[in-house]
Amino acid sequence: MEPKIVPIKEALDLANQYELDLVEISPQANPPVCKIMDYQKFLYEQKKKQKEIKAKSAKIVIKEIRLGPQTDEHDFEFKVNHAVKFLKDGCKVKVDVFFKGRSIVYKEQGELILLKFAQAVEDYGKPEQLPKLEGKRMIIILNPKK
Repeated sequence: MEPKIVPIKEALDLANQYELDLVEISPQANPPVCKIMDYQKFLYEQKKKQKEIKAKSAKIVIKEIRLGPQTDEHDFEFKVNHAVKFLKDGCKVKVDVFFKGRSIVYKEQGELILLKFAQAVEDYGKPEQLPKLEGKRMIIILNPKK
């Protein structure tokens, strides 16, 4: 069926003749634009497309690793190995140094630990931004390399 301008009564009769629905596409146009189609089928197709788009979208998982300002070498390596595993799986890794009580005076140590951590996993992930202090935590987020 080619597009043409017809009165509403005639358009409704055509839709009934084909056992389809008359759907208004653009009500602001002059004259309003309508289309003869199976509306239920249209809704079904639209829902199907939305579901497909949702399935294809990547789900971002953030894993969190917590360190202290005086984390020793073995614990540090242990956490680095976990982070490497998470980055290989395609997850983002949020590494934070938590300062308890008066340990907040060791902010420089916390920043050094986070930068050392980012350097240790640089083959598998890259930092999103430099370490930043939020309250009693210093945080760095690492994105996996593709």
